[in-house]
Amino acid sequence: FGHVRGAFTGAVKDKIGRFQRAHGSSLYLDEIGEMTPGMQLRFLRVLETMEFERVGDSTPVKVDVRVIAATNRDLRRKVELGEFREDLYFRLKVVEIHLPALRERRDDIPLLVHHFVSTFNRVFSKSIEAVSDSVMELFMSYHWPGNVRQLENVLEHAFVLSRRQILTPADLPSDFMKATGPGSSPNAGDPTAEVRAIFAALEQASYNKSEAAR
Repeated sequence: FGHVRGAFTGAVKDKIGRFQRAHGSSLYLDEIGEMTPGMQLRFLRVLETMEFERVGDSTPVKVDVRVIAATNRDLRRKVELGEFREDLYFRLKVVEIHLPALRERRDDIPLLVHHFVSTFNRVFSKSIEAVSDSVMELFMSYHWPGNVRQLENVLEHAFVLSRRQILTPADLPSDFMKATGPGSSPNAGDPTAEVRAIFAALEQASYNKSEAAR
């Protein structure tokens, strides 16, 4: 919500808050399920009146903002537990868009990989062409508890370390590789899981069978 000069120690000048900056447009708020009870109350008042006061100021500021809020928490459950205000829940739930977990929309994975490869090539000034077939197999079979952000982080790690034009399992984070091993995911019962793991180990070891076995 911003503050005015002298509102507290260190407030050496006026600061315009996010709501005021977003006047006439949209404001995206992530992880709203983590709001404290006090912030929930203040947030509800702003949604109801589109008016607030900056810290240290008594003059109301009127805004016209479209709020887009996101959370990975079950807000209905948090309401039942008394952890989230019911009036705020219903005030936010004007139009609800449910985005399924990444494991429930695996067809999106190749598209997201292509997007992140293009993005990280620009960020790191590299010319990586794609991921190997074995990497894509791992991505398609993994259960992605961290959803799209986890996929992005795995690929960013690979871009930082790789010196090749095609990303292989050797470029992926060690904790991710451990998590994709046999018996470590919901796909452990898949009869092809062990075969994929063997091929991934072979590729990571440059097809040195003794090294792959280790």
